[in-house]
Amino acid sequence: MTIAPDGTQQGSSRHYLAMRDVIQSMDDTLPGKFEITKEGIVHDMMAPVGPHELTTLHLRKRLEKVMPEELVAHTGTPDVEAEVEGIMRHPDVMVIAWVNMEVPGSFDPQTLIAAIEVVSRSNPDNDWVGKVRDYPLIGIPVYAIFDPRTGSGAVLTDIHPTPDGPRYATRKDFVYGEDVTIADWTISTEGLPRCPA
Repeated sequence: MTIAPDGTQQGSSRHYLAMRDVIQSMDDTLPGKFEITKEGIVHDMMAPVGPHELTTLHLRKRLEKVMPEELVAHTGTPDVEAEVEGIMRHPDVMVIAWVNMEVPGSFDPQTLIAAIEVVSRSNPDNDWVGKVRDYPLIGIPVYAIFDPRTGSGAVLTDIHPTPDGPRYATRKDFVYGEDVTIADWTISTEGLPRCPA
């Protein structure tokens, strides 16, 4: 759910910083996840357990079995932030080098190798629309979407310029049960949790 409307000042640093202050003040008081997009503040009321969290755990463990030691499939904080674009996002899984995590504050989105999202029942458009727009804009080269509602997903790659800004040029759809390649690593989607839409 978007809780702050788009405005003419959206791109301004002052407006962005004010939204970031609002999010930080709500972090420990309200459930769910808050992010700043080109459209304003998005509140995702994800469930603390169930298919979403179990899928995130499966993906992290499966990726870390095939990736080199210097990389991690990180599921914690902080956010990734591109202040110049007025965007702060929090991917469910971030594939990143350990060395790039050793920074104060938010991660630089251009240090991520991939961002992975597990679609939330409360706000699927945030993953399928908003992040498809925002992630190439802030330079995340690979975006993988897993949707427990449908048992399917997609991997988006190859950022290229368009009149509407950078976009992913390549989309590879998959269904649960198939192997899926995220950046340089292939993992199984067999047995990932499902949930009704």
